[in-house]
Amino acid sequence: MVPGLEVKFAGGAPVLTEGRVIEGYASLFGLTDQGGDAVLPGAFSASLARLGAKGDKVRMLWQHDPTRPIGVWDEVREDATGLWVKGRLLPEVAQVREAAALIEAGAIDGLSIGYRTIRAERDAKGRRALAEVELWEVSLVTFPMLPEAKVGRKEAEDLREMAALFAQAAEALRGA
Repeated sequence: MVPGLEVKFAGGAPVLTEGRVIEGYASLFGLTDQGGDAVLPGAFSASLARLGAKGDKVRMLWQHDPTRPIGVWDEVREDATGLWVKGRLLPEVAQVREAAALIEAGAIDGLSIGYRTIRAERDAKGRRALAEVELWEVSLVTFPMLPEAKVGRKEAEDLREMAALFAQAAEALRGA
């Protein structure tokens, strides 16, 4: 974990389409998570603008581990609901084959943000309201911090097909 980096989880099965494209909400606005924080609308906008101006991207990691990137986020944007992401898992990465199997089995079903707080306030309920954050990464994770933030899975058949292709390839390699 990077010093100063905070993480927030949004639970639910990420949507996996086209065999390796994943999309869903990595954060939902206004809901208090299990750590007592709520992300406010607009919290990501300045960070996303800075990244775009530099030609940089939010990283896609496995379980917030900076040594385990597993894909690329092609789209990261705020909408009225929260922080929406869409990206590609890279099948050439060994961890992706494992992740696909775990997602397919329902063992992994969350997205989580890694960030540094720029500006926050305490509200009347004592929760920290995150008004501005520097977004570093969005990870596929096991445990959601924000259970209400559900990302639905659609076209699960694509995931099963991808897992079957990985199994066939592994079997072919064993026979070679």
